[in-house]
Amino acid sequence: MSGDFVIEVSGLYKYFDQVQAVNNLSFRARRGVTTALLGGNGAGKTTTIAMLLGLLVPSQGQIRILGEDMLQHRYRLLHRMNFSSPYVDLPQRLTIRQNLTVYGHLYRLPKLRHRIEELADALNLSSLLDRKYGQLSAGQKTRVSLAKALLNEPELLLMDEPTASLDPDTADSIRSYLEQYQARTGASILLASHNMSEVERMASDVIMMRQGQVVHTGTPAALISAYGRSSLEEVFIDIARHNSHNQEQA
Repeated sequence: MSGDFVIEVSGLYKYFDQVQAVNNLSFRARRGVTTALLGGNGAGKTTTIAMLLGLLVPSQGQIRILGEDMLQHRYRLLHRMNFSSPYVDLPQRLTIRQNLTVYGHLYRLPKLRHRIEELADALNLSSLLDRKYGQLSAGQKTRVSLAKALLNEPELLLMDEPTASLDPDTADSIRSYLEQYQARTGASILLASHNMSEVERMASDVIMMRQGQVVHTGTPAALISAYGRSSLEEVFIDIARHNSHNQEQA
């Protein structure tokens, strides 16, 4: 194990009854960079992220995050991490400000009001702070999820489709903000995305999954070269179609 890696996964398995969602998964993510975790639907990305967060217990295997054993010392890590997904709702009847205040108190953040206002300004949420979460559009909810994830200035940020439902201009500003945040803090990001242009822009390393296993790792440029394609999107399609072809043959 090395201090150069923020995430180290070894021999990870996860079963749901007779379904094997993750199959002998092993990978490492470097500190201080963005690593993309990619794969088609059913590849095991969401299950893997849930295990990294401690929300699911692996059937077998080891997870080390920030040098700590996640399975043994989860509570040493949780305040150093955070997670963003537009598919996980916050309490609908609370306003944005109230939701962020609840999470800020959970993290015991000092100067919480200032931190909320700072993030609201950065993510164009200032005029919406006192609107109920349930009244927001999908794109607004995505930005609130990002604000929640950044409240505690995490050392490790796990992101599932961070720019889903955002228009191109807003998505570009969010990517720029995340790049600036990473440059300022040295944070590590694990990014799950179906937006390959986003991955090519943000990720230094790529982990490609299929059927619960890693099928290829490397830089975006290295994967494009290895598959003889002109873009990461073409590589993604190759892998996804190979998976579908195998299932049809079975």
